[in-house]
Amino acid sequence: MRPGKRRIPVFGGPAAEVRAPRALIQRSVVVIMSVHIVALGSECPGGVGPGDETAGPGQVQGGLLWSYLGHGARELDPNSVTPSRHPLNPAFMEYQSRVFGDVRVMVRDCPSWDLLDSDWASVRSVLEQADIVVIKYSVNDKLAFQQVRNVYAPRLRPLLRHWGVPVILVAVGARLNDEGPPCTCPLCASDWSSCVPHSEGLQLSRDLGATYLELPSLNNFFVGRYFGSVLEYFMIQCLKQKAKERPDKRRGQRFNEPRPPHLDQPARLPPVRVEESTFSQDLQWLLERGVQFADVAFYAGDSGKELGWAHASVLCAVSPYFRQLLVGRQAWERPVSRCTCRDRDGPHSLLSTWDGGIDDLPRADGHPPGHLSRLVVKDPLLCLCLWETLMFLYRGAWEWEYLEEAIAEKLKNPLAVAQLMDRIRSFVGREKASRDAPTPRSQQGPLTLGSLFNSPLYSDVIFMVQGSVLPAHRAVLVARCDVMAAMFSGKYAEARSRVVPIHGVSSDTFLAFLEYLYTDTCCPASVLQAMAVLVCAEMYQVKRLQHLCEVCVCAYLQSMPSRELASTGISVIRLLRRAKCHNADQLYVWLLHFIANNYLIFSHKPDFLELSDEEREQVERLRWPSRGYLQELSEYQQRRRQIRKSRCSIM
Repeated sequence: MRPGKRRIPVFGGPAAEVRAPRALIQRSVVVIMSVHIVALGSECPGGVGPGDETAGPGQVQGGLLWSYLGHGARELDPNSVTPSRHPLNPAFMEYQSRVFGDVRVMVRDCPSWDLLDSDWASVRSVLEQADIVVIKYSVNDKLAFQQVRNVYAPRLRPLLRHWGVPVILVAVGARLNDEGPPCTCPLCASDWSSCVPHSEGLQLSRDLGATYLELPSLNNFFVGRYFGSVLEYFMIQCLKQKAKERPDKRRGQRFNEPRPPHLDQPARLPPVRVEESTFSQDLQWLLERGVQFADVAFYAGDSGKELGWAHASVLCAVSPYFRQLLVGRQAWERPVSRCTCRDRDGPHSLLSTWDGGIDDLPRADGHPPGHLSRLVVKDPLLCLCLWETLMFLYRGAWEWEYLEEAIAEKLKNPLAVAQLMDRIRSFVGREKASRDAPTPRSQQGPLTLGSLFNSPLYSDVIFMVQGSVLPAHRAVLVARCDVMAAMFSGKYAEARSRVVPIHGVSSDTFLAFLEYLYTDTCCPASVLQAMAVLVCAEMYQVKRLQHLCEVCVCAYLQSMPSRELASTGISVIRLLRRAKCHNADQLYVWLLHFIANNYLIFSHKPDFLELSDEEREQVERLRWPSRGYLQELSEYQQRRRQIRKSRCSIM
């Protein structure tokens, strides 16, 4: 074998020759050099959940880096029963190997992103020691990829750019195609609903400044030919850089150069907490106590007895069965005993409309009367369990296990329970789904009122905001907002009027506020829009929306690099003033810490003088870098200049 080559085992297969730099081989005789690799994410669909055993030996040995290192990969403590863990953060599994002959490779692998949230400071310390960062994901786990892209990538981006660490983004797995064999074509869009397309992975790599790779499988060919070549290139560049730094360090020690002062990490920003969603509980309250705004009445088909009240807007948003039954021509234009939902195999029907005259539902407290839709329940099982069925629909039509338990407790007949469950599935459009088949991930969440947002369907109130017409539904507004409940239920002008003017809020801001009431989500496009929605949420006392806007403001500011933060036209000091004025306490405290962590940027801006004495004192106490560090840095630079002058005089 010629000098300058090393035969090393790679990919768990036959030995492969990798040419290493001659200078590195010569230095490896004296000093054993090392490369630290930090791996994040899981190559397997589904990943590792928070409650699962993380990074077990089987999971690590089947992973990407373990496959690359081959038979030389081993844990730090092979005699231990449990996998070796990093001392600062137990979420990282540690193992090592040797490449290029005498170069030691240390791998710290964390397959679960959720475990990093517990101690982000220790994650930063682990990433600081990394020479190469490898981020992995499965193309068949789109939910995990979206979590990485939306939650963790904004946190990693400023750190990776600051340290200049090379990053490799690896997509593992073949995209699935139900109509044929697996497809790896980047232009194939037949499985975009369940798989991560090539364009999204490429865009994430551009955002992180990473090298993007796609491996259809973890066999020796793909891991060796593609991933191994890229990783070895970065390892060689890292070893060259370390070889250049070592002589400089020895020369520095020879001349007794002073050591630079140690700069501590900035203090952790305080967390902004958001309470759990009460969307299902709000709609349950509407069913139990919102009779004043009900416009649908249920009657038994055999006795004509009144069974309960409901709201057409909620039923039509959740159930296509009720949408077909109630929407279309106006109620007074329907013929008597009209049934629009009949089984194809027989004349049996579950519900039918009945109009015994044009009667209006009586309202209390001066509320304008509305037309009442009467529904006749012809199915005896549905008559017995109508309340449980309505409760299930109002809570989002996804708690199937609880519904089945409630019906079984009431009917005491397994056959009747199965029949009624099949009929309820027809309400939500799942009559073809098998009773024992698992529900797809996209249908596991509750069904919301998003289809009624900004829609005139069953709208009974119109908001006039800056000349814009925004239709809405009183039942939804009353259930989701206490201020709206008082406004439409009391003796106010809004309770008796169909058109309600809104002042002091822009149309886009109020539309975003209504979108949260209907969908329980909020996605402002900028910091200023998030602050505007926060002010509107504080005006109508929607605390959770206010907290969501606080999180959005923090995420936007934290994702800005230092250069953009210094040149942006957004005044963080004025955001601090507005947060304090509108009772956004969490955002106020967070902004104070954010100003302190970026003291050198904000202290040179004119609006920094607008801080009160108490605020400035707190910022000075938390400032980064501290005054002590700046003083030590000045002394260090002065000593360096003196040493350079002394060298020049000697020469």
